[in-house]
Amino acid sequence: MREKPLAGQAALVTGANSGIGEAVARCFADAGAKVAINWVAHEEATNAIVEDIKKRGGEAIGVRADVSNEAEVQAMYAAAIRAFGTVDILCANAGLQDDAPFTEMTLQKWNHVITVNLTGQFLCAREAAREFIRRGPRPEVSKAAGKIICMSSVHQEIPWAGHANYATSKGGVRMLMQTMAQELAPHKIRVNAIAPGAIQTPINRSAWDTPQALRSLMTLIPDQRIGQPDDIGRAAVWLASDDSDYVQGTTLFVDGGMTLFPGFATGG
Repeated sequence: MREKPLAGQAALVTGANSGIGEAVARCFADAGAKVAINWVAHEEATNAIVEDIKKRGGEAIGVRADVSNEAEVQAMYAAAIRAFGTVDILCANAGLQDDAPFTEMTLQKWNHVITVNLTGQFLCAREAAREFIRRGPRPEVSKAAGKIICMSSVHQEIPWAGHANYATSKGGVRMLMQTMAQELAPHKIRVNAIAPGAIQTPINRSAWDTPQALRSLMTLIPDQRIGQPDDIGRAAVWLASDDSDYVQGTTLFVDGGMTLFPGFATGG
């Protein structure tokens, strides 16, 4: 991979002021991209990331938008295009959990997760595709006319009791991604997904913040370590670069082997 494989390109990363999104944004910037960092809360964290990227010689802006709100998503793209001239890469990362046992799950909890995790990815990807098609290819910076990376989860494959809304949203992301890839490929737009396993971020703190919880988590991970946000950030750079130009409609699992059904490692 070139030292700056995303040089000359502009990227939009949603939910990018903490956790996986922050790591993706920072890795994109290190790879040479100008980065629009989407946020919906904690503006001060966003500003700190933007300033740090600038201090490291990169270019970044913060853009507030609720990804489940169509008008705000469209305004977010308008701001990014004003700042950078276009958008070449979308990493649709924004997501959340709102858990409950299935029989106790309210419609509000269901809709909360589905509208952010699934509808939000639809809205952001649709606007990205519209911009890529409007603008056309830029062969001087990328073989593809545009790249969309959907942030999924191992739970697009693994059922997750107590998290029906979240698992359903990620199953939907998988089919959305594949359908977009099929439809948009003739436009030279590449659409792929990353499915993280257990990554050490605030969203899943209870799974790793005590020695007992971490030991329990390791029974699910053959690699015997919890993933770090940069593990996802580096994968995103590869999927956004020309090094993966023939990769289309694929989910890249970055999970330490979690989807290998580790319970069967000793015969089940």
